[in-house]
Amino acid sequence: MFISFEGTEGSGKSTQITLLADSLRVRGWRVVTTREPGGTGLGDGLRTLMLGSTEAMSAEAEVYLMTGARAEHVRQVIRPALAAGSIVLCDRFADSTLAYQGAGRGLDVAALCALQELAIGATWPDMTLLLDVPVEVGLARRRGTGDVNRIDREGLDFHMRVARWFQTTADACPERWSVVDGTPAPALVHTAILDVVLARLTVQPRAGEDGRR
Repeated sequence: MFISFEGTEGSGKSTQITLLADSLRVRGWRVVTTREPGGTGLGDGLRTLMLGSTEAMSAEAEVYLMTGARAEHVRQVIRPALAAGSIVLCDRFADSTLAYQGAGRGLDVAALCALQELAIGATWPDMTLLLDVPVEVGLARRRGTGDVNRIDREGLDFHMRVARWFQTTADACPERWSVVDGTPAPALVHTAILDVVLARLTVQPRAGEDGRR
């Protein structure tokens, strides 16, 4: 099963992926955790370039870099892990491009969808968890860590457009998306996520697996 985590900045995706991976491994599943941009040598390099750079970057350049990293990520990490029988938990995936570069930056979403199809083919998540946190709360969390990147520094209107895209898409596609309130304490958010995921897992771990991967 391929599960992506989406949400605006500071929604707690990284924390919740770690907690979910630990809980699933204890129950016997093999789990691979990864992130975007990242997951490969190329992806990590592009992550530094896109998020850490102070250089101006067009929306078009941003989306090509992001999608190029995703194409390698799918082929080097996600597909092999799924083929090996692992659950893949990914911090952001193609939906983030549609939200950030589409709704946020104003690029044509239909064109972005076509670009994603070229990069990932049929490798879309089986399930997407949207951690729902008010934009102002999430940004305050991010700024409180001192780890602020070029996306975090965008204006409030940008982040509000991204949040609206996530919510509208989740409402329109309940067969893939599940919305979880990300404002309570992390342990409570984790319990809600675990309930949702366990309800969707239709097979049990294979006998003899220790869940380590």
